[in-house]
Amino acid sequence: MSEDTRFRVLAAPEEGPLRLLNRETYEPVVTAAEDHGASVAELHPGYCIDADLDWTTSEPTIRSFSVVRRTLYAFADGIEPVFEAARQTWTEAQMAGDSMNSRVTRNTDNEVNGVLYVFAEDDRGGVFEAFREGTRPVEPLVERVNEEEGDAPREVFVLRPADGTYVIVTIALRKGGQFAETLRDTYDCPSPSE
Repeated sequence: MSEDTRFRVLAAPEEGPLRLLNRETYEPVVTAAEDHGASVAELHPGYCIDADLDWTTSEPTIRSFSVVRRTLYAFADGIEPVFEAARQTWTEAQMAGDSMNSRVTRNTDNEVNGVLYVFAEDDRGGVFEAFREGTRPVEPLVERVNEEEGDAPREVFVLRPADGTYVIVTIALRKGGQFAETLRDTYDCPSPSE
């Protein structure tokens, strides 16, 4: 049996198998470590792909795929310093007694350049890991931005400050734009070669 559907490429351990998120069901899929019918080396976390999976083995393999959108996801733990908009958004959430908050971000010319969300981290550090593993999908947040701004490649940063009390999800509206590059440089998240 094969499945031809849309997936988001998730972050994977350095030497681990490719992980996908089914965009319809929001279920993560861990693929086989090898024996794919297509070269998956060019797939990066955040890419939106249409893929044909082969489910005849215990771990599915990718028969073929096509890249639909080259959005990129980056994850950084223990970040310092936390940028002002995120720090302020988290402070506002705490003052209101909320476990999450959001706002748009603006550049120095007051133009909207992104959206950020803050979420309270749990005692085990599970919120950050759940975003990385796809068990708590970032996808609905990206979809909300795409509904407002149109379907375009973006850069998504999931960041946990050094104090570990909350998680920041920042969606840069322009892939490769100044905001995305500043986040990459500040938090040591090099852009993959595409």
